[in-house]
Amino acid sequence: MLHHISFGVADIEKAAAFYDAAFAPLGYVRVWEDLNPGNPDQAIGYGPAGGGDKFAIKLRSKDARAPGSGFHLAFAAPGREAVSSFYEAALAHGGVDNGAPGLRPHYGPNYFAAFVIDPDGHRIEVVTKAAE
Repeated sequence: MLHHISFGVADIEKAAAFYDAAFAPLGYVRVWEDLNPGNPDQAIGYGPAGGGDKFAIKLRSKDARAPGSGFHLAFAAPGREAVSSFYEAALAHGGVDNGAPGLRPHYGPNYFAAFVIDPDGHRIEVVTKAAE
């Protein structure tokens, strides 16, 4: 259903450091970037290596605001180790814990997820349903 989504961020370099590190365990990389210091329209697109962007961060230094507590974005992980590695990298690069890696059996028998809040306040989930 969704083609792609983007988040407005207050500091493109800080957000890029967070997403570069946090996405690495998931296999998501920068697939394009439009970085020009001083330009208010800087952006970076992320997706699977060799593919198009599915997620982008866009510099919106004056009006970047995360949606309220009813919104979160979930990214697919290839397995439980990737979920845990995402969580650790996210916390090491400015993310805030919003739910440690673990099984969430109320969502399904193999639903393994972690939750963080990125440096701009966006709520992120990373999940796998792979049995391990």
